[in-house]
Amino acid sequence: MALLTKLFTNCACPKGRMGRAMLKFMNLCHAPLTNWGLKLVNIQNGWTMLDIGCGGGATLRRLLKRSEDARVYGIDISKESVAKAKKVNAKVLDKQVFVSQGSAEKLPYEDGKFNLVTAVETVYFWLNLPNCMKEVNRVLKKGGKFAIMVEVVDGDSMWTNVVEGMTAYSPEELKTMLADAGFIQTEIHRKKPSYATIIGIKP
Repeated sequence: MALLTKLFTNCACPKGRMGRAMLKFMNLCHAPLTNWGLKLVNIQNGWTMLDIGCGGGATLRRLLKRSEDARVYGIDISKESVAKAKKVNAKVLDKQVFVSQGSAEKLPYEDGKFNLVTAVETVYFWLNLPNCMKEVNRVLKKGGKFAIMVEVVDGDSMWTNVVEGMTAYSPEELKTMLADAGFIQTEIHRKKPSYATIIGIKP
């Protein structure tokens, strides 16, 4: 159990060799949830998009494929994640894909920059989640969307015992927090086994 805990705690902030292994694992295993969730967003050509907690960078590639002439930004607190995301997107790095290190609590972007912000399997680890959601609202354009994708939707999940620093939220809890942060028309989508995508709109 101790080894399992050590491995999966790298989900929050991947570090070292074990962190690099976890990033490969996440790029592969998050694909079904991400591909399903992105279909719900109705992404348009020419969008400017941000993936918070971009991990190994696979979501950045998926966003770029769904929007011609897009500009896609990724941010992560982990140096390992930033390095991996840059490597995965090397061909378009600093042209269409831009990756930086930073936190959801203080996003280094101007107001009203993005058409879409995504957060895939990452809000569990955001400190002061309500304030982070307000930051997302700030950097979105009017009518912009925030799409949260999660697999762990139960606070009593075994994962919260295995992964240090993880807090699971129900989709309903996330919807309430989005409303408190100023989002409207929030939709909850569910898919078996336990996938959920919660989408809010900036008015």
